[in-house]
Amino acid sequence: MKEAPELAEFILHEIRRTFPGLPLVLDESGEPMALVGIRRALEHFVEHLAAGRGRPTVHPEVFQAFGRGELLQGRSLDSLQAIYRLGVRLAWRRLAEIGQQAEIPPPAMYELVESGFEYLDGLVAQSVRGHAEAFARQAGERLRLQRRLMDLLFAEHRTDPTDALTERAARIGWPLPSRVAVAVLLRPARDAVAPAVGQDVLLDMESEQPRMVVPEPDVAGRGELLRRAMRGWSGAIGPPVPPVEAAKSLRWAGTAVRLMERGLLPAGQVLQCTEHTEALVLLPPEELIDDLSRRRLAPLAACGPAHGRRLAETLLAWLETRGGAPEVAARLGVHPQTVRYRLRQIRELWGDEVDDPDRRFELEMVLRARRLRGELAGP
Repeated sequence: MKEAPELAEFILHEIRRTFPGLPLVLDESGEPMALVGIRRALEHFVEHLAAGRGRPTVHPEVFQAFGRGELLQGRSLDSLQAIYRLGVRLAWRRLAEIGQQAEIPPPAMYELVESGFEYLDGLVAQSVRGHAEAFARQAGERLRLQRRLMDLLFAEHRTDPTDALTERAARIGWPLPSRVAVAVLLRPARDAVAPAVGQDVLLDMESEQPRMVVPEPDVAGRGELLRRAMRGWSGAIGPPVPPVEAAKSLRWAGTAVRLMERGLLPAGQVLQCTEHTEALVLLPPEELIDDLSRRRLAPLAACGPAHGRRLAETLLAWLETRGGAPEVAARLGVHPQTVRYRLRQIRELWGDEVDDPDRRFELEMVLRARRLRGELAGP
């Protein structure tokens, strides 16, 4: 088609007139890529039909590049598709004029129109593919940089200054917050869809137990948004800390999840570690607590299991209330006279130890740990 270069120039001129903000990208030779694409599309379309090879196919390279360019410019494909439609309409007008001059029969012209629209679909398809491939590469690169940032955040013994975190965060467009909270999640199923958290929340789904970094967790409304986004998921969110101490928040969240898996913390939800401080402080150091428990609760060894448990519950209620028999009885749901009898036994078993502040603190600590494990009845 001898008119292809001139027609391509005309089509590009009209496109730029209709879309004045359209950037003009040059190829290696200094020629506008859009002009090259239009000219190639026209020549290929006409040559294919003239050779009688059936429906024309699309050369993918240029039009995939257009799709990639739209993504890099931060635009969707809507404007590109509008440009394609305008170009095809302008090209069709000229082809229709040529058809009339050559007295091409209407059935042949109808087939030409159908081929033109199929060709347009092909152009769009190639641009969609280029856009999708560029998006995948861009997303993959961001994910790689995000993992590197999270690795740095979670490093236990970091020597990097805050500037290193700021620099890595800037690479993915993540403003370094003043405080973060780290979550450890339990998958509801192997193929569970990731929680629909916002772009400002860092999420690592590659780990066996997914991890999440929540910026500014104390901002109003953040908790409610997370609850909605994580419906169906369970796990624990660590305490808010400065970003350089994110490993501490991660450690507490991981501890809470392990307690959930053992049935020592409520399951089936995303817990806030700050709401379960007692359990997190008293339950993880089992060896230390068990050793202290053996020493401080040794007097109960002479009692039977059932009676020993009742004495332990009474002692804990007395330590917690610091009240007399009526207050302790109300807490335990028993008669005050029963409490007086048990308190006399406690005094006989422990003697002056129950008057020592340090011993009372240790006794309350080990008894609270037993209650958290379900070995003693709750208040």
